[in-house]
Amino acid sequence: MPKVTIYTRAFCPYCTRALTLLKGKKVDLTEIDAGMDAAKKAEMIERSGGGRTFPQIFIGDTHVGGCDEMMALERAGKLDALLAA
Repeated sequence: MPKVTIYTRAFCPYCTRALTLLKGKKVDLTEIDAGMDAAKKAEMIERSGGGRTFPQIFIGDTHVGGCDEMMALERAGKLDALLAA
């Protein structure tokens, strides 16, 4: 299973929704709180190719996008394949 990294910020409902889905799938993930950390936010923006909204989700080296994009993958039945790769 590839490493999952999610950049979050406090009190973000989209972050909570994304984390709930991933934890429900028993995914071992690394959560990085970048909301109040300028260096971590800059890292997130650079790594995502300009993504400034929270969360930003990575499965391995693949940038999935935010919560809406990950939920779209889940609805399409494609998320589990990415997590299993």
